[in-house]
Amino acid sequence: MLKRIVKLSIENDKKQLFIDLFASNKNYIEKFKGCKSVELVQDVNQKNIFFTLSIWDNEDALNNYRNSDLFKGIWSKTKTFFCDKPQAWSLEKISQ
Repeated sequence: MLKRIVKLSIENDKKQLFIDLFASNKNYIEKFKGCKSVELVQDVNQKNIFFTLSIWDNEDALNNYRNSDLFKGIWSKTKTFFCDKPQAWSLEKISQ
């Protein structure tokens, strides 16, 4: 199981448009093979900072999504909202 966290800095005047766009795409992303869930959360201290939290079967599933037409379409619509380059982290649980 792979958890993906992406930090997004959104221009203040575009926050609600970004939230609405995410909501309209959430179901499509979650239906993508290998995606377990995807959520959008807002930083309580910095109101223009958001995080996407997603869970994937594995890194291959995430990479398949990132190379898909679905991702390319969403990215082309969302990249104009960012005021900084997104930062991403992938975490994998190590079982013991």
